[in-house]
Amino acid sequence: MRKFTKRDAKEFNKIRAFFQWFVTTCIYGLYYKVMYRLEVQGRENVPRDRKFIVAANHLSAADPFLTIYAIRRPVAYMAKSDLFESNFVMTLFLDWLGAFAVNRDKLDVSTIKTALAVKNSSWVLGLFPQGTRVLNGKLEDISRGFAALARTTKTDILPIAIIGADKKTKLPFKGKVVLKIGKVIPVSDDINGMVKQWCEAISNLTGFEYVKESV
Repeated sequence: MRKFTKRDAKEFNKIRAFFQWFVTTCIYGLYYKVMYRLEVQGRENVPRDRKFIVAANHLSAADPFLTIYAIRRPVAYMAKSDLFESNFVMTLFLDWLGAFAVNRDKLDVSTIKTALAVKNSSWVLGLFPQGTRVLNGKLEDISRGFAALARTTKTDILPIAIIGADKKTKLPFKGKVVLKIGKVIPVSDDINGMVKQWCEAISNLTGFEYVKESV
């Protein structure tokens, strides 16, 4: 069975981009508009003339779909390898979404190769620096892997703040989810500096506490 740890640029094609658009816009976008009054702020900050890495805080399983809806670009998201091994339907769904499997404990060569493949396509790369969903309102224990990947691929970072996605509602128009797209963080050789800039950007956009000692 294929592990989906390495994907070629040709796999990030128009067919998968259309499937991703349909899922994120016609299903998730519509649902969150009706149930959560979904609002996107800062779309003018999305670069149109260069590649970037989408880096958002993580509150819910819907976050990848919401960020794709927000920036209106096809995004190849990193997903933990366990998701590709759960069942056939999930594997097929992730495959058609253009996701790829990663080891969350270390930055593998296959991850770097796939990131470079994404850069050579019309897609952009997406990930969550927190690694997993964090609901305590704090930005701490942030993995430096996303900044290292940005430096390796010479790609800027686009911070996106997700607010309210962890709050559930069963009634239309009762919830509120807001996505705030921040200013691009230019790529540099200073990995710690990029991590700090991302934490500060997300903290300013969400109001979450940035625990500086963790970076």
